[in-house]
Amino acid sequence: MPKLNQIIAVEKGVKSKSLQELTQAHHDLQKPALLAGISRTYQPKDEEGEQLPPESTRVQAKAEDILRTTAATLTRLFDVTATKDWANRTASADVVVDGTVLLAQVPVPYLLFLEKQLTDLHTFVRKLPMLDASESWNLDPSTDSWKTDPVRTIRTKKVPRNHVKAEATEKHPAQVEVYYEDIPVGYWTTVKFSGALPARRVNDLLDRVEKLQQAVKYAREEANSTEVTDQRVGDAVFGYLFR
Repeated sequence: MPKLNQIIAVEKGVKSKSLQELTQAHHDLQKPALLAGISRTYQPKDEEGEQLPPESTRVQAKAEDILRTTAATLTRLFDVTATKDWANRTASADVVVDGTVLLAQVPVPYLLFLEKQLTDLHTFVRKLPMLDASESWNLDPSTDSWKTDPVRTIRTKKVPRNHVKAEATEKHPAQVEVYYEDIPVGYWTTVKFSGALPARRVNDLLDRVEKLQQAVKYAREEANSTEVTDQRVGDAVFGYLFR
């Protein structure tokens, strides 16, 4: 008996071949010249008249023949697809992570759904915001967020000062240069808060997603190794349609 993974392997080729042959059959049926034939013979009015050879064109395509060929082609496609879909109703496997069955007897279509969702989740988790590694963070229960230790900085204010470059004389006024001096006037105490995640948490989440992705792939491979029973539905369908 064939296995489900073998049926899946040939399904794509059967679909492609069926599509090509169905397309060709459709095109042939749209060409009246292929379906038409003719036979002509010439007879002059009298024995002395010009003799012309007979003319004929053979019918190159018959609609009934094309119907039979199309039915045969599509019967194979219908049977392969039915065999896969019938098997998918019963083929299943456990999703096992670290030796523990996380999901039991999961059918193949749902395993395929899980694979797609986990791929999207992996992208989502990989882009989660992480705390700035240059800061030291602690969890603050009162705000349920992360915060840094208080950092105290001085606040200064520029105060103008006069610098006498030359004293005043009887002939010249004093030469004074104005400059500004930073004078401490207070202190800022800064605490930063963040709703991002520690890198360790993000990496742990990524590890979990990747483990589950691997487990789902293993389960799908196991489910696809299930033996299948060939289904024969094409004959019934086309026996009705084209009889």
